[in-house]
Amino acid sequence: MHKNTLYRGVVASLGSEGEGVINLISGERAFVPGCIMGEEVTFTALRVKGDTAYGRLEKVITPSPHRVEPRCPVFSKCGGCQLQHMSYSAQLEFKRQLVQNCLKKLGNLSVEVGQTVSGGREYGYRNKLALPVGVDAGGKNVVGVYAPRSHRIVPVTDCAIQRDWCAPLIATLIEFMDKAGLKGYDEEAKKGDIRHIVGRQIGQSFIFTVVAAHKVELGGLAEMLDKTFNSYTLWLNVNGGTGNAILGKEWHICRGQGTFTGEDCGIKFTAGANTFLQVNDGVRTLLYEAVRAEVCSPDAVAIDLYSGGGMLTAMLAGGCAAAYGIEIVPEAVRCADELAALNGLSDKMHNLCGAVEDRIGEVLAATAGKERVIVCDPPRKGMERSVVREILKSGADKVVLVSCNPATLARDLGLLCGSLIEDGAQIIKNPAYMAQPMAGCYSIASVTPFDMFPQTKHVETLVLLCRK
Repeated sequence: MHKNTLYRGVVASLGSEGEGVINLISGERAFVPGCIMGEEVTFTALRVKGDTAYGRLEKVITPSPHRVEPRCPVFSKCGGCQLQHMSYSAQLEFKRQLVQNCLKKLGNLSVEVGQTVSGGREYGYRNKLALPVGVDAGGKNVVGVYAPRSHRIVPVTDCAIQRDWCAPLIATLIEFMDKAGLKGYDEEAKKGDIRHIVGRQIGQSFIFTVVAAHKVELGGLAEMLDKTFNSYTLWLNVNGGTGNAILGKEWHICRGQGTFTGEDCGIKFTAGANTFLQVNDGVRTLLYEAVRAEVCSPDAVAIDLYSGGGMLTAMLAGGCAAAYGIEIVPEAVRCADELAALNGLSDKMHNLCGAVEDRIGEVLAATAGKERVIVCDPPRKGMERSVVREILKSGADKVVLVSCNPATLARDLGLLCGSLIEDGAQIIKNPAYMAQPMAGCYSIASVTPFDMFPQTKHVETLVLLCRK
């Protein structure tokens, strides 16, 4: 294949990013976003490396019955969504197959994955937004979303996967900046005033944060927001750095108390501008209730690894004899302690600060002889190998894994089930796994994807493991 040349082919499958995989007669392969399996398309090869190309869709010659019109006018330019061209039923099946294929290819595990669980909202589901603010070629202030694999802002006035407060928030910010003489931040020139707008909804209240390159006055913005939003708090965050982090360390409260209290699954919580919460309220509830149903027992002790702000730990503490949470971020642990006190769980909910690999041993020692269930919701990189080893030694009857990354989930599951083994620094397939599964390992009872992020390639997965 040659760069900037037009090709024609049939989409044989979909890749992990939701892109079409096209196998040409010549033996070469192309990855083309915006396609659906079975479609005949033409595409332009934009980048060629060996026998593999990465292309741009030009024309759909034979459309799939699952092709739909994207709701967002900048879908093909924006990097936020990858699947708006696909019917929602097809999206759910894509995510089920994505998890199943990852487990087979990367984890050496042949397991039937359940149907993807939907929260019922295909659009307008996100309770949080974080949008960059910049200037266009003419110097006009814009709010938008980054184009794929870049920091080039695609201007938007609304976002289809955000809730209905997104558009008025963007409009109000732009109006305020223009009146106040403030400019969006230019990353290349390293100049400008406003870098990001961040918003979060808690119940019927809102937490807004303006991220600026230096301290600015936001009193005028608060007066304008008053016309649209009844219950909100406004923060100024100062980030003068040059890295990719959205938020800096300097905070100023400009209106309200800075936090709001909410409730989910019977647990009261207080959330601020930087508190982690799953972005999809409906699916979060379904997922957490599914975990609670598998874990909670009056005699069981739950051990929640990578516990974050403690929401799930609190839910487990309410239905178990006790729950232990391990989290490395001190601020999150403080939030978990406040959560325990707020819900009257301080005697049953124990929050430990530190790396999971450093503190899991002491928790296992403290709970020896008790009925234990381990819950693990690691970051995208998955678990440390030492954590996997500790789980294997724990004797826990059940392990419940929650993962946002099918690839690292497959690796961790493979090690826990014995289909993968460590060979020095490498992880390799266990040739003896199918003939004689390893003693002391776990077997998979169920794998269920949850569509936490409709219209995107991302999927959350819940796995129940039982000791053999």
